[in-house]
Amino acid sequence: MRRVLLYLVAVGFLCNAGCFINTYSSNPNRRMTELLNVSEDLRQIELEWERIWFKDQPSHLTPERVHGGIQ
Repeated sequence: MRRVLLYLVAVGFLCNAGCFINTYSSNPNRRMTELLNVSEDLRQIELEWERIWFKDQPSHLTPERVHGGIQ
């Protein structure tokens, strides 16, 4: 029983969402910079994912054939 309780406490500390250990600085200016960096990273991940799966290219199923070359 003691081992299970210790395991649950360890999992709780490892999987916290910044409640026990501060994720961001307490300085408001530095915290805003950190939050901007995190949000910019998340935006870049979405663009990178689309580039990996070639979703940033024009669709070949459109009725007008558009190519990225010289028009």
